[in-house]
Amino acid sequence: MLRGFYTAASGMLAQQRQQEALSNNLANSTTPGYKADQSSMRAFPELLMQKMGGKEIPTQSGGLTLPVNKDIGGMNTGVYVQEEIPDFAQGDIRETGILSDMALINGNIPDESGALFFTVQNENGEQRYTRNGNFTVDGQGFLTTHAGNYVLDQNGARIQTGGMDFNVTSDGILEAGGQATPLGLTYTNDVNQMVKEGGNLFRFDGGEGEAVQNARTTGDVTFSVQQNALERSNVDASKTMVDMMNSYRLFETNQKVLKAYDQSMDKAVNEIARVR
Repeated sequence: MLRGFYTAASGMLAQQRQQEALSNNLANSTTPGYKADQSSMRAFPELLMQKMGGKEIPTQSGGLTLPVNKDIGGMNTGVYVQEEIPDFAQGDIRETGILSDMALINGNIPDESGALFFTVQNENGEQRYTRNGNFTVDGQGFLTTHAGNYVLDQNGARIQTGGMDFNVTSDGILEAGGQATPLGLTYTNDVNQMVKEGGNLFRFDGGEGEAVQNARTTGDVTFSVQQNALERSNVDASKTMVDMMNSYRLFETNQKVLKAYDQSMDKAVNEIARVR
């Protein structure tokens, strides 16, 4: 009976984490370039149940008992959320009319798990990656995100625009003050190595010898950059609401099962096992 407690409780915990991920997706449904998290659930390792017993074999000396194990069947002990994986599908493109807004549009991506990113610098001076092209220009004329992270060029340097009077070509070249600066556009062939850090930024967490690459010099990768536009979040708000309702119902079902086990345990302890 205690196994039933654990199974129902694990189901409730898994649905709680699922609900948190879906709520976060819905809250970011209007965040430019946001990539929805998808929860991956997995059952705990299956156990093989066996019945232990013995078999008596008659002998001249009186008999011999041999241990015998009989397979009863498998038993699962619950479910858990193994990981949350971002969905890197391209979001819709929306025109904004703001010069500092840029949308990175996928062209040919040869790898199914490949993705393109803008390169930015966080407050610690480390490179991070984002699909959010909702940029602005700070008081010193540098191109930044609205959170204050510097947008980097292809050489990893900050981009000086001198103001809001600049142009961005479709191949990602920023033209300002007679200077042409290629935006830092990077490519990875394995998005599973990209870890969310908050603020719509990703950190590359690949193994030794792996790295994100210059998107302009990587094989058959093609892309375009659209100025005065933003890539919208790829969250489907309607589907997310439906998934949240399903998750809530599953949580409620496991809750009822847990309550039923609790009532059975109460009866077993306080009525059946009562000493008279």
